[in-house]
Amino acid sequence: MNLEGLEMIAVLVVVVLLVKVLEQFGLLEAGNDDSVEDELELSAVRHRPEGLEQLEALTRFNRKELQILYRGFKNECPSGVVNEDTFKDIYSQFFPQGDASTYAHFLFNAFDTDKDGSVSFEDFVMGLSILLRGSVQEKLNWAFNLYDINKDGYITKEEMLDIMKAIYDMMGKCTHPLLKDDTPRQHVEIFFQKMDKNKDGVVTIDEFIDCCQNDENIMRSMQLFDNVI
Repeated sequence: MNLEGLEMIAVLVVVVLLVKVLEQFGLLEAGNDDSVEDELELSAVRHRPEGLEQLEALTRFNRKELQILYRGFKNECPSGVVNEDTFKDIYSQFFPQGDASTYAHFLFNAFDTDKDGSVSFEDFVMGLSILLRGSVQEKLNWAFNLYDINKDGYITKEEMLDIMKAIYDMMGKCTHPLLKDDTPRQHVEIFFQKMDKNKDGVVTIDEFIDCCQNDENIMRSMQLFDNVI
């Protein structure tokens, strides 16, 4: 992968990688004619998801789409929840030449909204609803939350450097040309030159959204999930 011109990779990569997660969970395949009630029969799992009506109200998915989503989730996660190790296993399959564990950790935390150490079907489908069907601003809010590691409302250079290092570690030997030790920090500096409008050393949600909305590459990436399911 050529990194030239990809200073915004930390924003774009979540879109590309989540497509891979959807494929891993079988969520890009059409469902069969099993009834929704049968698909949401949970006698064999320890975590019971919310009722269909509530999930329909809380997300932008209809009953049939929830059926497809739950089928894939149940097949991969019979217990009804995904732990962090599962996320790491998924990403390690796609990046065998690198170390995806740190990035998977950050992504897992973004889905684990109640911070209980696991991602339930509800957590998963709520996140997907934003990424697949949300407005541009909702998607960017989700991305900002991913990069705001300590959840204080700001992205610092240290936080963005942690994210960039995690992405480059995940790519491993797949980058071209090979990365120099100072490459992640250089990309962080470019990122902040674009986003930190008032030059106070941090990026706010307003600065983040404003910059992303004016970047054609990022706006195109927001459309990658259209009509996925």
